[in-house]
Amino acid sequence: MTSALERLRKAVGESANPDKKKPSAILGFEKISRYWDKHIEYYGAKILPGEYYVTKNDEFIITVLGSCISACIWDEVAGVGGMNHFMLPDGDDSGAWRSSSNSAPARYGNIAMERLVNDILKNGGKKERLKVKIFGGGQMLKMMTDIGQRNILFVEDYIRTEGLNKVGEDVGNVYPRKVMFFPKSGRVRLKRLQSVESGSVARRESDYLKRVKKEPDTGSVELF
Repeated sequence: MTSALERLRKAVGESANPDKKKPSAILGFEKISRYWDKHIEYYGAKILPGEYYVTKNDEFIITVLGSCISACIWDEVAGVGGMNHFMLPDGDDSGAWRSSSNSAPARYGNIAMERLVNDILKNGGKKERLKVKIFGGGQMLKMMTDIGQRNILFVEDYIRTEGLNKVGEDVGNVYPRKVMFFPKSGRVRLKRLQSVESGSVARRESDYLKRVKKEPDTGSVELF
């Protein structure tokens, strides 16, 4: 009889890591929070708004999204991939992502996408083999401009302009999402969060947006 744990592993297409040996992070990503998930017996990296993570290890990357967007990008042949988490399309809030400075924080989509793609390529990925799945962009902040929709339009434009291969998405609507991405295989576990959790995510994102506008050049701001 198949156990719940075995069914979960099968659903995400991964095998267990029973010895609990924590894999080494790629140079430059050592400060990203990583933890042992006892449910699937795997290490995972938790990314916050303004962060991204690239790995060649058999581990997952997880985040919670409201209006924000995460792009999951991987090269299955090279065994490398990563995920970002951003809230605003670009640093000058104009929508012209191509003109923004490369020194801008990775909380902005234009920089978050460029850095994620470039670090995957630096670690053996090939642009022509990259696959992309995008998530988030919910309409969470009713009192403000629809940031979620702007984020969706931005990331779709970026993918199209850069000639990347989008193979999946779950974007828009009015609910937040928890996304667990396995870069080795490209598989994603997605959970759409319920009303109580939606309110909490919306409040956090509203606070985050205010802090971003007050501190536009200080790097990532912790949300969760």
